[in-house]
Amino acid sequence: MHFMVFTESLDAEVMCRFLARLVGHFDRKVHLVVDRHSAHRSKAVRAWLADHADQVELHFLPSYSPELNPDELVNADRKRSLPHTYRARNQTELAAETRRFFHRRQRQPHIVRGYFGGEHVRYVIDE
Repeated sequence: MHFMVFTESLDAEVMCRFLARLVGHFDRKVHLVVDRHSAHRSKAVRAWLADHADQVELHFLPSYSPELNPDELVNADRKRSLPHTYRARNQTELAAETRRFFHRRQRQPHIVRGYFGGEHVRYVIDE
């Protein structure tokens, strides 16, 4: 599981930064499933992808299909992992807690695999 926590809005610059970090972790082409957020479809991201076509390829989900997006399962898990009484007092605390959650999940591959076991997201691992 690879992730990037950021506090600014998701825009083309943030997306390109994430893609650059992501491809730096692999020595083979990355296939990334994304929704149709405007940052994913922006001119800047398309230009970045054209320059790195041998390293990464985006695969777009159909419009408004959260049930097909494994990220939604991760988000739900993240929300469930917090104690019911937890309230971040500021953006820094929330970002730190989010990083802790993702670092924990990186050490729990059985849980990460479980995100892809659902009926609607199994397409990611089925051949």
